Amino acid sequence: MPELPEVETVARTLRTGTPALIGQTIRDVLVLWPRQVAHPSPTAFAQGLSGARIQAVDRYGKYLLIGLRTSQGCQEADSVLLVHLRMSGRLELVPEAQAVTRHARLVWRLDGGLALRFEDARKFGRAWWVTDPAVVLGKLGPDALAISAEVFVARARSRRGALKPLLLDQSFIAGIGNIYADESLYLSGLHPKRLVATLNEAELLRLHTAIQYVLRAGIAANGASVDWVYPGGHFQEHFAVYGRAGQPCHRCGQPIQRILVAQRSTFFCPSCQPS
Repeated sequence: MPELPEVETVARTLRTGTPALIGQTIRDVLVLWPRQVAHPSPTAFAQGLSGARIQAVDRYGKYLLIGLRTSQGCQEADSVLLVHLRMSGRLELVPEAQAVTRHARLVWRLDGGLALRFEDARKFGRAWWVTDPAVVLGKLGPDALAISAEVFVARARSRRGALKPLLLDQSFIAGIGNIYADESLYLSGLHPKRLVATLNEAELLRLHTAIQYVLRAGIAANGASVDWVYPGGHFQEHFAVYGRAGQPCHRCGQPIQRILVAQRSTFFCPSCQPS
């Protein structure tokens, strides 16, 4: 599943690429898989977005946010299109002639011969059109790239359980998935099964610093490409532990181990991350 760095890379490409999505007008919407629309109804989604002007492209956690200006009679109103790519979603600006493909689920046809295409082979991705993004994002914790050290420590103090599941809990911190959790825990020298309640403030601050570093490194590398879902990233070339079971640790030379934590494959160094 694309995580924060991959989603940030998609947002950056749509925002600053050539051509850019900002400034485009949605001519009409093709709903090729109605279940891809989480809110409102597919019909209202398609009708309401027709004629909307795209004003901004942002990200929160693993969600893409596309700011819109829509017309309602004689008045104009701001709204937001939210997209969650889930396991296999890809959102790309393409020539209109290439918009409808085998796995295209939603297509926003734009003025000027372009289209925004939402491909999703596994059909788990979702799109929302809302006036207030808090309707969708309100259940999430602070964005993992924006959370301050003080807020991170305070929120961790109120939690129980093991570290790895906590980092994956989007209500605690939004944007981290399996890859960046493992890499952050390795960089901070913390075992993925370590109980949160046993960490002192210095260890929590070290984890916060590691998260920030790993996420920014992932963004600088355009994310990680570990399968066909998200091409073009290079962060996998810099993995310290993820997917490296049996290979030597870059620090100490001990073999990286793979275990299951909360039913998720988890990679760590038993020497650099003692329990």
